[in-house]
Amino acid sequence: MRHIFTKETRASFAIEGEVPSPDWTERFVTALRAAASFDTGNKEAIVRLQNAIVDRRYAATDWRSFQNFVGETTADLREEVHFICPRPDDVPSLMTGWMALTARMLADDIEPVVAAAVAAFAFVFIHPFEDGNGRIHRFIIHHVLSKTGFSPENMIFPVSAAIVHGQRSYDAVLESFSRPLLGAIEWGWTSEYEIAVRNDTALLYRFFDATSVAEYLYDRVVDTVRTDLREELAFSVLFDRAMEGVRKIVDMPDRRAALLIRLMLQNGGRLSNSKRGQFDELTDPEIAGMEQAVQRAVAEAPEAITGMRK
Repeated sequence: MRHIFTKETRASFAIEGEVPSPDWTERFVTALRAAASFDTGNKEAIVRLQNAIVDRRYAATDWRSFQNFVGETTADLREEVHFICPRPDDVPSLMTGWMALTARMLADDIEPVVAAAVAAFAFVFIHPFEDGNGRIHRFIIHHVLSKTGFSPENMIFPVSAAIVHGQRSYDAVLESFSRPLLGAIEWGWTSEYEIAVRNDTALLYRFFDATSVAEYLYDRVVDTVRTDLREELAFSVLFDRAMEGVRKIVDMPDRRAALLIRLMLQNGGRLSNSKRGQFDELTDPEIAGMEQAVQRAVAEAPEAITGMRK
């Protein structure tokens, strides 16, 4: 099932237009595997999670102490603001409230998808760090779904992959909060070209209508179950059968066997001549037998290769 965690990691980064390095991928996969036991009431644990999934130069030691915003630079080099984060002075109390809210929802057996949506989106609206907020926001979805037993044990729903399929709807649900918010905030640019918020805005982030985010997450979970999860489970069965067939011929280390199978699957079930040199320890008859094992696995689970979308 490792590839489900890896795919989810890559999709979570892809939402932000990033490609994770192998090191980042490994750290995020490790975090996802422990999502059920994560303590959202522990500030130090949240900071450590942020440290593990961002460039070390942007690792936090505390909640942010500066005004932050989300925007983009236009063609004429102006900054177009999409979302203004809470004032830094409000972040500690907002995060204390967020931790209490999340704990209460888990203790009160709130419906898992509703609890995941409220906890995850409330976190990203607070934006307590300079970097990593979006990835932690999606991690929290997995945490709540795993903690409540909604996700099967040792498995996650590849929700980020479902988000990538329809990123416009993800942007739209975020904007359903951020657009009205802008009209309620009195702000301007400082001489250092930073944003200054002039009115009291903490309540705008503390209390919000979560209907749209809950409906959105329900849609993504349904899409995940109907498409991505079915595909991933089918591929997992295929890969496990291929691995079993390959290792019956030669008891290879898992990583070597997995690499060999991936290369064969990328080439129609055969090891290409250009890749043959990577496996000098194997004889030609052994390679031929392994190719047959991989081809049998594909034939027994064709949906995993041709796709299961309907």
